[in-house]
Parts: sequence; C-alpha cells; structure tokens
Amino acid sequence: MHFEHIKILWLLALIPLMALAFVLIQRRKRKQLEAFADGGRKMLDRLQPDASHRRPLIKFILITLGYGFLVIALANPQMGSTIAEGEQRGIDMAVCIDVSNSMLAQDMKPSRMARSKNVIQNLMSQLGGDRISLVVFAGRAYIEMPLTNDYSATKMFLDQINTDLINEQGTAIGDAIEKGMATLGYGEDGTADQPQWEPNKSRAIVIISDGENHEDDAVEAAKHAAEQGIMVCTIGIGSATGGQIPVTDRNGKIVDWRKDRDGNIITTYLNEEMLKEVASAGNGIYAHAGNGNAAVTDVMKQLSTLDSQKFGAAQFSSYESQYQYPLAAGLFCLLLEFFILERRNPRINFNRIIGRKKR
Repeated sequence: MHFEHIKILWLLALIPLMALAFVLIQRRKRKQLEAFADGGRKMLDRLQPDASHRRPLIKFILITLGYGFLVIALANPQMGSTIAEGEQRGIDMAVCIDVSNSMLAQDMKPSRMARSKNVIQNLMSQLGGDRISLVVFAGRAYIEMPLTNDYSATKMFLDQINTDLINEQGTAIGDAIEKGMATLGYGEDGTADQPQWEPNKSRAIVIISDGENHEDDAVEAAKHAAEQGIMVCTIGIGSATGGQIPVTDRNGKIVDWRKDRDGNIITTYLNEEMLKEVASAGNGIYAHAGNGNAAVTDVMKQLSTLDSQKFGAAQFSSYESQYQYPLAAGLFCLLLEFFILERRNPRINFNRIIGRKKR
C-alpha cells in the first residue's frame, strides 16, 4: 500500500480529540437534563420515553468512520501494479550556496542563509530526473555533495550547511563556479575529464549569494563555463537597504552585532550588479529571491531551455489509485448517519411489524 499524499493522514490524529469532545458534551448534556428533571435519572427516563442512549453514540461512530475514510481517500491510497523500465533523462546542476558571515544578516527573514536553503528546497521540488550537486563557498569553495539524483540525501546535506563550514571569509564566486564544474565532470583545466561527458547543453550552475566582497574574477569564470556549454544562473539573497550581521549565543539569541576594526557595526548589502554580470557572462539569468517562489520559477524556466541527456535505464513503479473505495465507504457512513434519528420513533415498532403483542 502506498499513499500519494501521506501527510494528509495526520488529520486522523483529530479523531481522539473528536471522541473526547463527544464524551464531554454528552456528559454535560446529561447532567443538565437531570438537573432540569429534578428527579434524577428515573424521572428523566419517564419524561423522555423515546430517548435513546445508544443512537447518539452510533451516529458519532458513523461520523467518525466517515471522516476517517474521507481522509484516507484524500491521501489517495495506491497499489503497485507493474514495474517497468524506462529511459532516465534530465540535466546536471551544481548549486553553489554562499556561507560567508554576511549570509547571517536578517534583512530577509528569518535570515539570508535560511532563505537560501528555502530556495534550494523549492528548486529541488521542481526537479524530475535531474541530478544535483552542492558546493559551499565563502573565501574559497568546497564540494559539499557530489552529483546525485538522491534528493533525500541532498536535503540531509543541505540541513547541515551553515556559516561555520568555512573560516576564510569572502565571496569566491569564481572558485565556486570551478568547483561546480568539477562536480559536473570537468577537470581543473576546464575540460571534460570523462569522455562520455563532452561539453554539451545539459549542464548548469546556480549561484545563490548576496554577491558582497567577491574575491576573484567571477565574470571570467562564468564566461569560461559558458564556453564549455554550462549555463550559469545567479539568485540574489539580501536587500539594497542592507542588514546587520548578528552575533548569537548557543541558544540562538542575539547578543551583539558584528563590528569592523574601528568598532562600527557592519552593514552588508546585496550586490545585484555583480550577480547580473556573472549571469550574463554565463548565458543565464539573474533573479532576486524576494517573497514567494518567483526566483525559482524564473530560473527553472531558463533551465528548461537546456537539452536533457540520457542517464541510463531506470525502473519505475506504476501505481493504481484506490481512493474510490474509502470515498464510497465514507459517504455511505455519513449517509447512514443522516437517516438515524437520535430518538426512537414510536411509529416504527419492531414488535408491531412482526405482529407480536406486547405483554
């Protein structure tokens, strides 16, 4: 059994709360009626000869079952039917994320670093059979994760990325581009180091940075990557008004702000012009990571112009949706509950129907 939207099943956790609410409401209603009857339970039964103690419980059980079946239907249970082999195609993408101290600035909430991770997660959510690698950079660049199509592992590595990974400060975008090219199969001299990975139009590098204090010739590195058939796109993190860099304690509480040698609080700004130049040299586009997913949408639209390549054969499981069965069961329970009255109907007497006389 497989669920297409398994997170929806968390709604089933409301059932115990519904049961608790039902018990409390019934108990309160009973006490109020007994107080009104002023004669206890026996007097209440005489005043309500047609009242049923079981029917409210039966109606609640049917409502709960109906709710549970409808939640399961929304989660779309699926059964695997066949396993087929197909051709796996896509592009190779190196994502380079800035981990310099300026990425701690909070001019983008909750911080530039957190927003960068959110951008990468949104980017991965739109990938199909594409492969991805992670490169971190500050004053120099390092390969955090090699090329893979295991998005779960990518997210695990992404969670571990922070500004403490590299002590050398700066924004070495050029070095990041070179390391990104290395993850895509290119050697230090910029040529493909594997014969089957000759330069083509199926590879890209995405730079996520504030672009401040760049250390090397990033534009020249992007131009060289473009000559090798690699598209370079940039995503800007930060604002033109700038932000201050917080100093936090072990609990994440801000205790101070980073200062320069003269004791002045440092304000860091987004360098959009430099990031635009890098993207232009790399035959890509620049996008600013503002609110929403507009930047990811624009970059993915640009990457869709790349020619996909064949990665080899892959096995795919074909699933058949079975939502109609819990849906039918849920609707039946709710329909049945609708026709059950909370009180007994004296006109519908089982003994009278079978002709049995009451003694």
